[in-house]
Amino acid sequence: MKPPCDEAVVRSPHADAPCAARAQRWILAATIFGSSMAFIDGTVVNVALPALQAGLHASVVDVQWVVESYGLFLAALILVGGSLGDLFGRRLIFLIGVGIFAAASVACGLASNIQQLVIARSVQGIGAAFLVPGSLSLISASFDEKSRGQAIGTWSGFTAITAAIGPVLGGWLIEHASWRWVFFINVPFAAAVIAISLWHIPESRDEAAGRVDWLGALVATVGLGGVVYGFVESTSLGWNQSLVYGSLILGFGCLIGFAFVEARVSSPMVPLTLFASRGFRGANLLTLFLYAALGICFFLFPMDLIQVQGYSTTATGAAALPLILLLFFLSRWSGGLVTRYGSKAPLIVGPLIAALGFMLCAVPGVGAGYCTGFFPAFTVLGFGMAISVAPLTTVVMSSAKQERAGAASGINNAVARVASVLAVAILGIVMVKLFSFRLSRILAGAQLPPGILHYVQSKQIKLAGIDLPSGLDAQTTALLRASISRAFVFGFRIVMLICAGLCVASAAVASLMIPAKTDQVI
Repeated sequence: MKPPCDEAVVRSPHADAPCAARAQRWILAATIFGSSMAFIDGTVVNVALPALQAGLHASVVDVQWVVESYGLFLAALILVGGSLGDLFGRRLIFLIGVGIFAAASVACGLASNIQQLVIARSVQGIGAAFLVPGSLSLISASFDEKSRGQAIGTWSGFTAITAAIGPVLGGWLIEHASWRWVFFINVPFAAAVIAISLWHIPESRDEAAGRVDWLGALVATVGLGGVVYGFVESTSLGWNQSLVYGSLILGFGCLIGFAFVEARVSSPMVPLTLFASRGFRGANLLTLFLYAALGICFFLFPMDLIQVQGYSTTATGAAALPLILLLFFLSRWSGGLVTRYGSKAPLIVGPLIAALGFMLCAVPGVGAGYCTGFFPAFTVLGFGMAISVAPLTTVVMSSAKQERAGAASGINNAVARVASVLAVAILGIVMVKLFSFRLSRILAGAQLPPGILHYVQSKQIKLAGIDLPSGLDAQTTALLRASISRAFVFGFRIVMLICAGLCVASAAVASLMIPAKTDQVI
């Protein structure tokens, strides 16, 4: 899912160096290609998780780290990436981000084990933290207010197309070549971006930019990393391990300390005064709940479709197209809802419709067809999100003065990414526990040799990706596969209902905290 407020980040600053029309076309091309790399990577990697799990003999904890290592560094450093561009040059930081992202993508594709892949994904997340805000700031700095609307529309349209095509193309590459091509596909995009940027994009920077908040970035990274590590590794190590509860104590301590750091540094990456606005607090809390639900959904859905339902990776990549297309085609209509009804009503109705979509996700059992099982769920979920995104952006933008609108929208953007990271870490534990509980109950009534039963129970951390021992007879294999699939669907259904609860919580936040009229700007 593309996070909220991307367009608000572009729209908020005044253009400090508008370019000639010819240069603007090249800037749009470079930023579209650059943003597309990040969008494709963010969606296709989830589709590749079952193939990664099988190819690298990985557990669910391992594939959690494939997602989390990237998201953690992107979420923690994305605000710093924007500050670096303003200070040292937007084109320079954008190019550095593209270069790091491309090199890390090659390393991901060449990884021979899960540890190498996780390290490469971490570096890729750092590159994305420079690339993503760099692409947005290049547009905002190069187009004046008159031409910026058309530029944003062009950028949004093309990136929506790549967000739709990317998972399908990636699924096809996984199915007919290898999961490694999911990462190698970034290289030609990066080459085009670097060539265009060096030859056609002028450098620009903000002469009034303050210092980079390195201390805040360090504390945020350690805090988020400690929390994620503690939750993710608790699945395999257990809660009584000092490494687990020690990392949680360190993580939560740093996250609490982050507020004190930001209150004292001269140029905070998260200005705390913005949170004096009730609407801004409400918008970010709503974003946290709503995008947490989406984050865990898109982590688990490919496993369900590929490992349980038997879909191809190409079909799995295409499964979410209704959601993506509805978001794109209804964006202008949802903006009209804000004009007609204000932001509060759509932010109550939209998450409630999304909650219905998640409840529909919990309906299909093993062997469900797409048209009757998953298509309605994605359609309703997409409709709910389409209603929610535009008013959410409006509330964030209206909660801050013009000079702080960029910071406000950037913070909301980062909150959406943090929400996904935390959801995969925390609700990933819930999924493993539910799966293990249900599988043990199912197999308890089966007449299985103790050795086979112990083997399956020892591999429960792989969820539906459990590789059964060779030499089993067809009847036993079918029994185990059916039991594993039923256990996965049991856990998946409950997690989807939790996601529905998070959406209801989002609607409650909107009802209690989002003002009926424009909030007092800070």
